[in-house]
Parts: sequence; structure tokens; C-alpha cells
Amino acid sequence: MAFTDSKHRFSSRVADYVRYRPGYPHAALTLLKNECGLSSGHVIADIGSGTGFLSELFLKNGNRVYGIEPNKEMREAGEEYLAAHDSFGSIDSSAEATTLEDATIDFVTVGQAFHWFEPAAAPREFARILKPEGWVVGMWNDREMNSAFATAYEDVFVKFGNDYKSVRESCPEMAAMEEFFKGGSVEKRSVPNAQVMDWDGLAGRLRSSSYAPQEGHPHHEPMMTALKELFHANHVDGRVKMEYATHVYYGKLPKQK
Repeated sequence: MAFTDSKHRFSSRVADYVRYRPGYPHAALTLLKNECGLSSGHVIADIGSGTGFLSELFLKNGNRVYGIEPNKEMREAGEEYLAAHDSFGSIDSSAEATTLEDATIDFVTVGQAFHWFEPAAAPREFARILKPEGWVVGMWNDREMNSAFATAYEDVFVKFGNDYKSVRESCPEMAAMEEFFKGGSVEKRSVPNAQVMDWDGLAGRLRSSSYAPQEGHPHHEPMMTALKELFHANHVDGRVKMEYATHVYYGKLPKQK
């Protein structure tokens, strides 16, 4: 999958993404305070900031956050979502060329966008903008497969999703992260997260995924029918619960020559 394609992949899904995607738990912030010494005075560059969910976590901590987002629709949604935060600056640039100045950033953070980056250019750029003792943090929500509902939801994507397998396989695991930090160091922790959704929430959550076929595609209607059946078979008082593990990778890149 071309990296340039990823910059436009979510353009038609922004409204569902903002409304129905899970945020990040406060426990992840506590972890970074304990493990990395994160404080409110640190400056954050949130790379691939999208609709602003990860940026919001740090803004609420009192941090200055620069959101780096090349996708116009996602960037504008993030600017609207975070409009009340004076400490947020939105920048039209990419992970590989942020336009930020050398050695000005304490933490580079990345959410769901991590697996779209160019694997050689992005760490070079992160190392350039980070202060000498700066940290890189990758954080994303991964659906837990610990219930009949969770596995059946997964089956809907396996059956109807566009390029679902290739996208899932591209999501970085520890070996890929060790390669990204090669010559430096990286650790991983996970904290629990969850969404409780009614039918509209579940349908919107599915539609927000880049591999969910959209209206007009021959798989869209049968996919939504299968999802409706899944909801009716599993809801309790009109709600279903989707559980996640929020994976937090934190580390330091090697010293640049």
C-alpha cells in the first residue's frame, strides 16, 4: 500500500471517525508520567494528529501540542474539535517532513497513524526535531478478542472488508517497533479501554474504518445487515461493549551522527 495513499484514506470518513472512534484512557497519561517523566511543561509533536483524540489527552495535561496532519479533511476536523485549546497548533505537514525546528520537541507522539509512515524517513525526522533526551511514544487502541461479540465483529471485516487483511498485518507489533527504534530503546505497556455503544454507535464505529466498504459498494449492504444481526444477538438493554487494549510504546531513538 502506497504511503501517499494513506494521506487520503480517511477523507470520506471524517464525521464517523470524530463521532464514533474511541479516545485514549487517562491511565496511558499516568503511565507516561511514571515511565518517561512527562510533565505539563513538555512540548508535544503529535504526528498524524488526525481528528485530535491523542492531542486532546496531552492538552488536558497542560502541554503545548503541535498537530502534524497532511490530510486536509482530518486536519480541519481536528482544528474544530480542539478549537477551545489555545495550546494547540495545527500544521499542514507530514511525519517525514514536519517543518518543525531542530531540537525543539520533548515528546513525539503518534496514534493510529503510525503504520502509515515511511519507515526510514520518519525516524530521521523525529530525531531531528527532538531534544537530546526526547521521547517517542506510539499509542493505539487494539480490539480485544475476548468474547463471542468481539470475534463475530472481526468476522464481519474478514468477510466484507476492503484490503482488511493487509491493513491489519501492517499494524506494528513489538518487532516492528524495535526496528523503528533500532539502535535506541523501546518498551511496551498496555492499559484497558472500552466503548459502550448503541446501534448507531456500532454502525458508525464500523463505518469509520478505512477498510469498511462505503455506500454504493456491493459489500456495503450485506455488511450492514450482518452487523445488525450481530448487534441484536449481543446487545444488553440496547448497548454492546467493545473492549480494547491501549498499547503504549515509549522509547528513545539512537543518537544521530
